[in-house]
Amino acid sequence: MTQPFRIALAGLGTVGTGVVRILQTHGELLAERAGCRLEIAAVSARSRGKNRGLDISGYDWSDDPVALARRDDIDCLVEVIGGEDGPAKAAIETALSAGMNVVTANKALLAHHGQALAERAEAHGAALRFEAAVAGGIPVVKALMEGLAGNRLTRVMGVMNGTCNYILTEMLRTGADYAQVLEAAQQLGYAEADPAFDVGGIDAAHKLALLAALAFGTRVDFAGVRVEGIDHLTLPDLQRAADMGYRVKLLGVARLDGTALEQRVQPCLVPADTAIGQLDGVTNAVVLEGDFIGQVTLEGPGAGEGPTASAILADIVDIASGLRRPVFGRPADRLIDAAAPAATPPAQYCVRLTLEDRAGCWAEVAAVLGRHGVSIDRMQQYAHDGPGAPVVIVTHPTADAVLDAALDEIAGLAVSLARPVALRIEAL
Repeated sequence: MTQPFRIALAGLGTVGTGVVRILQTHGELLAERAGCRLEIAAVSARSRGKNRGLDISGYDWSDDPVALARRDDIDCLVEVIGGEDGPAKAAIETALSAGMNVVTANKALLAHHGQALAERAEAHGAALRFEAAVAGGIPVVKALMEGLAGNRLTRVMGVMNGTCNYILTEMLRTGADYAQVLEAAQQLGYAEADPAFDVGGIDAAHKLALLAALAFGTRVDFAGVRVEGIDHLTLPDLQRAADMGYRVKLLGVARLDGTALEQRVQPCLVPADTAIGQLDGVTNAVVLEGDFIGQVTLEGPGAGEGPTASAILADIVDIASGLRRPVFGRPADRLIDAAAPAATPPAQYCVRLTLEDRAGCWAEVAAVLGRHGVSIDRMQQYAHDGPGAPVVIVTHPTADAVLDAALDEIAGLAVSLARPVALRIEAL
């Protein structure tokens, strides 16, 4: 009789309990798909007595996740503790050094230590899988490693943080300001009490760094991601973008140009009638572009108990059935060190200005733009009650460094009453 595949589960929060629930619900189905019975042998969490709504009395208990990784009767450690260091990192390192397979949902840890962990896993013949770390239940890691293996990837792009997408879509839908919608997101459980990782773009940047490594065969380079959040956006920014046929989305974009890797997370304008433009709520979407496939869009739930636990079980089934692949799709010692790009490719930008409402103000602004070579595609001034006249311009394709220099100068003009805000219009 085939021996069961024995799992140690480190972490019994939302995702960990989801893993237990799926295994208890679909044990027979998973056994058919894996070719053997999947069995939780041991668990670890901070509180043993907490009511989690399911029976874990049949599993060995350990207060120390590293102790799980030292057991010689375990086939796979599932780490859902979280955190880029501390017990999560120690448990994974211990498991991999012992040749134990690991499945993790820990994007922060992989973004910071992915290369070292990949080298450790491959040196000891262990699998390290992380489908659940990127875009929740969307099988984007599997798509990159398997489904699109016949392509040279040219771009990875998408909405990778559901909290930000919820805030931006709800602001536009309800007419509420940023602070009001953020508070509602926190009450609904879509945003943490401290939402900085989400709204500041860090969460999306962790995911983008992992996708870039998979797509382009580069070492994980989280430090190389240019990051901008959404907390400076106003309701009028979103409404005026909508007037021009756009939606504002926090996008992660990665592209390899020769040996230069462009990685950026920033709010961008996208056409409202595209799949990304129509993405509402906490849903995620990832666009993959390849030289033979063209463009593929994967859309679905980016977080939550069920979707994330589902992704973890997919990795467990692959390992239990004998599938082995390098952590980032090719051997860790063959991943390349990509250079930072000299510049971001030129693009159109939508720029919000607040100017004094008197004759000659626009002439001063236009003169600055002309000196820097920034050409205007269209312009609109909006009605206003206060002293500042809201003006929105759309540029012709412009290098970001050129536009930044022009806007710095405009910000210093006496006629400029607020710092200009520029949003890139992303080509889809």
